[in-house]
Parts: sequence; C-alpha cells; structure tokens
Amino acid sequence: MKTFDEIVLEQLYGMITPSKVEMFERLAPMKSDYLTVVLENIYQEHNASAVLRTCESFGVQSLHIIEKDCKYQVQRDIARGAGRWVDMYNYNDENPTITCLQQLKSKGYRILATTPHENDCTIDTVSIDKPMALVFGTEGDGISQDVIGLADEFVKIPMYGFTESFNISVSAAISMYALRSRLEKSDINWKMTPEELVKLKINWCTRIIPHGNKVVPEVIKRLKVIFL
Repeated sequence: MKTFDEIVLEQLYGMITPSKVEMFERLAPMKSDYLTVVLENIYQEHNASAVLRTCESFGVQSLHIIEKDCKYQVQRDIARGAGRWVDMYNYNDENPTITCLQQLKSKGYRILATTPHENDCTIDTVSIDKPMALVFGTEGDGISQDVIGLADEFVKIPMYGFTESFNISVSAAISMYALRSRLEKSDINWKMTPEELVKLKINWCTRIIPHGNKVVPEVIKRLKVIFL
C-alpha cells in the first residue's frame, strides 16, 4: 500500500517530463545527508558557488552557509544549476556559527573542522562511523574560534609541496571525494531511507514545477481531503 507521500509524488510526477522523472529515480538514491558541508563566511562568491556544485556532484544533499560578514550569493555560471538540487541553509543571526554548529550537533553530526591543528588527523583516517559536518573557513583566515571551540575533530588534507593550503573549493572537492569513497566501501548505513527519498523527490518537483511553492501545497491539500 502506498504512503501518502508516495501518492503526492505520483501526482507531481504527472506534472514534469518523463526525462526528469527518470533522472529523479536514478539519482535520488545516490544522495545522502550523512555527510554535510558548512561554509563559514566565505567572501569569494566563485569559491562558494564551486563548493555548491561539488556538493551536488558528490551527492552531498545539504550545504550550510554561515553569513557572519559576507552574504552568500550563487554565481550561476559556476554553480551550473546545482542550487536546484542541493538543500541550502543560511545562518545570519547574531552568532550564526554557534547557531549552525549547535543545530547540527543536536541532529547527531560530528563537527569536523578543516584546519592544521596539533591534534588533527587526515581526511583519510578520520572516523566515519557517525554523520559528519565538514566545516571550511574563510579564504584568508580559515575557521573561527567559535568553530574551534565547537569542533569534535580537526582534519587536514596531506600536502607535499611548499604552499600552505589548497584553495577552499579544491579542499572541499578532495575532502568530499575522500569521504564519499570511504563510505561507499564501508558497511555503514549512510544512505537515505525510502521515506526520505520520497520527500527529497517531492522537494525537487517543487523546485522545477512552475510556481511549485504554491502548486505543491495545493496538491497536498486536495489529496488530504481524498485520502486522509
């Protein structure tokens, strides 16, 4: 017997093209929230947009944006539409870093701060047995003291040259690839549940159906009258 969300999705699939339906069904199972990415106060828009695109490419379903001094804006020519498919969360209150990281901790995420540190480990050896929030700091100064204070672990990418660090978008790509590869080879239950996948596909439909933010709630309202 179909769940209510499955009935909603079936109705929404009738409003989009068969090719999009095929893409949703094929790609949704590859997405995960087990690994999420946090960007703290990134001031170069092309870097932040490149990270967004990388998240989508590696199946990282959520991206958290801490806007302490710099407001995040997507550069479309770099993100290449990735913002449609990745869930983005913006934090811009008085203490956005603390708000973001405490919320992630309350959801069971371990905070992995990317920075050279006396007690750090490499991206290849950090434990992956619990959900991870990978935090990247500003291009010049790195992560803030708030991140350092709330971090559960510190991770770095091994380097073999004279330069001190990678560009942030490169660091994010290397880190996501390394962690995704390790998860793929593990027996950890890191993928979305069937129920989560249905909700994800409903959200995707909402984003591509014209006036989806109004259409989809109306569809749900009408179906509730019939089925609930």
